[in-house]
Amino acid sequence: MSRRIPQPPSWLPIDPYVLALIGTVVLAALLPASGPAAEMAGGASTGAVAFLFFLYGARLSTAEALDGLRHWRLHLTVLTCTFVVFPVLGLASGGLVPYVLSPQLQSGFLFLCLVPSTIQSSIAFTSIARGNVPAAICAGSFSSIAGVFLTPLLAAALLGNSGGGLSGDALLRIGAQLLAPFVAGRLLRRWIGGYIARHRKALGLVDRGSILLVVYTAFSEGMVAGIWHQVTPARLGGLLAAEAVLLALMLAVTWYGAKRLGFGREDRIAIQFAGSKKSLASGLPMASVLFGAQASLAVLPLMLFHQMQLMVCAVIAKRRARDPDDACVEGPVRDAVAVG
Repeated sequence: MSRRIPQPPSWLPIDPYVLALIGTVVLAALLPASGPAAEMAGGASTGAVAFLFFLYGARLSTAEALDGLRHWRLHLTVLTCTFVVFPVLGLASGGLVPYVLSPQLQSGFLFLCLVPSTIQSSIAFTSIARGNVPAAICAGSFSSIAGVFLTPLLAAALLGNSGGGLSGDALLRIGAQLLAPFVAGRLLRRWIGGYIARHRKALGLVDRGSILLVVYTAFSEGMVAGIWHQVTPARLGGLLAAEAVLLALMLAVTWYGAKRLGFGREDRIAIQFAGSKKSLASGLPMASVLFGAQASLAVLPLMLFHQMQLMVCAVIAKRRARDPDDACVEGPVRDAVAVG
């Protein structure tokens, strides 16, 4: 008789990919790439980032995007939360320096506020909560598209020297590694879209493997440069506390703000899950381009926020699923606390 493998509680999702990311960080800490190996890893990482954004462009369905324009108020609300409200809160985190966050961690905290929303988890949580799934699909897609252009520009404008500034070299890197591959993917979708759709699973593995390579390269550079000596347990605790407040604020803003704007229950659910989360898959490659050798500290807040948002939103989605169709639930923050 086979013994059943224990599974984690349904309200506490342990993302296997996050475990892979943590393993990659540990590997970089124990065996960082240096010398010629670092140059090879850096070149491979640059190519991986370009390929990722090529796939992002090639996967975008024009018909799906046009269909989603009918619900433009919802998408505009999500984009405003992602690229206006989040960045404002990120800028406000400057007041936490140097008491809670170091300047380097605050730059990473601000950067996480600039990246686009997720697609897969937004759709999954919206579906579990019985929300407007088609709207979540389109909102996540629009956010990802806008992020290709807005995130690098916002980072260059708001992060100053820590993000590379608006120098000509930074703009050339953004154009060559992010925008050009994305546009190429869009132009070639007519011929390669079918192939990409048929091999979605295999290319998904390529996506994730590429991001792991980016993380290994970034954290190796950080280890060689010795920047990890700047991160103490107290700083990590402060970062987690700041991110918990950030997530709670955005969950409240997206839920109650959508109600004030007159959206119904299903639309409010889509807005909350699409407008309160940040994409690890999009943010990590962008950070490698924008931050260079400082990317390891820059992506740490995003990696922690990613797992935090999964755990909290899973709790909320389960509770939303039990609501009567005509009920207005009390609020996202209280839901999470009640389950805990």
